Amino acid sequence: MKKFISLLVVVTLFASCQGQNAKAIQTIDSKAYSEKLASSENPQLLDVRTPQEYAVEHLENATNVNWNGSDFTSKVEKLDKSKPVFVYCKVGGRSSQAANKLSELGFKEIYNLDGGIMKWQGKKTSNTAVTPKGLSVSEFEKLINSDKKVIINFSAKWCAPCKKMAPYLTQMQEELKGKISLIRLDADENKTLLETMKLDELPVILIYENGKETWRHLGYLSEEDLRKQL
Repeated sequence: MKKFISLLVVVTLFASCQGQNAKAIQTIDSKAYSEKLASSENPQLLDVRTPQEYAVEHLENATNVNWNGSDFTSKVEKLDKSKPVFVYCKVGGRSSQAANKLSELGFKEIYNLDGGIMKWQGKKTSNTAVTPKGLSVSEFEKLINSDKKVIINFSAKWCAPCKKMAPYLTQMQEELKGKISLIRLDADENKTLLETMKLDELPVILIYENGKETWRHLGYLSEEDLRKQL
């Protein structure tokens, strides 16, 4: 009986903690995020991507605190926990983890940008001197104009679903050589191309036949589901 009561107490405390975390964090879309930022006095706005990503572009007045850096906790501990804090990353994965950590540290009001900077509609600070060039639209069109079926994969080094898909895509590149062209492109090095194509989520799989798009998928895709389209 005592063991049961102890277990019940642990479960109750865990559930209570989870509930408090959920209450502290709000994941909201670009419009609501922008409005909340504008209505907050001296907002604590955190870009939790890498310094390299931040250098290319970031939201105006954002401070870079790398979620994957060893000093993330020590840096955010210097912030005012009684005031709202806003977090964002590229597509929302890292900022979601950062938001959970901020809640654990005692922050009471946390706003996470749904879809990350890829879905942001407001002002950004860009550094054109370090913005990767990547492929132009005309160069991309040359890639897809083929008598073979062409698969285009946009991914990024920091993207967890992309990493999960990478092994089977690498295997398929070898397996389908000469039959189908499977081309993998770095999203961070082709930012302008993604914006032109209105792709605001990663990973991306696009299939072309005779230069025309016949199928697309945004987000994680299993090997089995991709093979169904070939």
